[in-house]
Amino acid sequence: MRDHAIEFEDIAEADLMTSRGKFRTVAFRDSGNEHLALVLGELWQQEDVLVRVHSECVTGDIFSAKRCECGDQLGAALDMIVQRGRGVLVYLRGHEGRGIGLVAKVRTHVLQDEQGLDTVDSATSLGLPVDARDFGPAARVLKYLGVRTVELLSNNSDKIEALESSGIGVSARVPLLIQATDHNIRYLTAKRDRLGHDLPHLDSVVNGLAGRASS
Repeated sequence: MRDHAIEFEDIAEADLMTSRGKFRTVAFRDSGNEHLALVLGELWQQEDVLVRVHSECVTGDIFSAKRCECGDQLGAALDMIVQRGRGVLVYLRGHEGRGIGLVAKVRTHVLQDEQGLDTVDSATSLGLPVDARDFGPAARVLKYLGVRTVELLSNNSDKIEALESSGIGVSARVPLLIQATDHNIRYLTAKRDRLGHDLPHLDSVVNGLAGRASS
């Protein structure tokens, strides 16, 4: 069933066979962008549905870039949904670089590489917002699917606030921790220290890298 009282600019549904099995795809246009929900199992009026709200990241999701953990999180979230046997992954486009766009994101990479700026300062130094993402489309498609409450796969408490403010109850936050490496440790540390993401696994990695540097 669907809640057809929830209106989108356009919407289409079809089955999609993937390497992880068959999902129901819900493609929808909302706020000028086209998004996609991958749906597994029956969700109508269900509670505690495992949900990942994933922001588009071309470099990480498609090209497996190592400076972020986005692609690994995408794969891990899908694996966890399949293991649970029920859930939704909402893929939000227009979220590239936390909403600044692909060209601007690449410009921030130059500042990070050449001037040592972190992911926050490299954006603000260009006069760009730290986070311009809108999670409203995710809440609306979850309502359309009839989801009552979710277990949110995220390390970011801001996503919880965004969903709840849009009428989607979050019964639990499920950590989605990806192993840090030499390539992404600076990025992940900035997300923890500057953006408030809950990344408790970083302490051992940072200590290990410090030990290697001093030896």
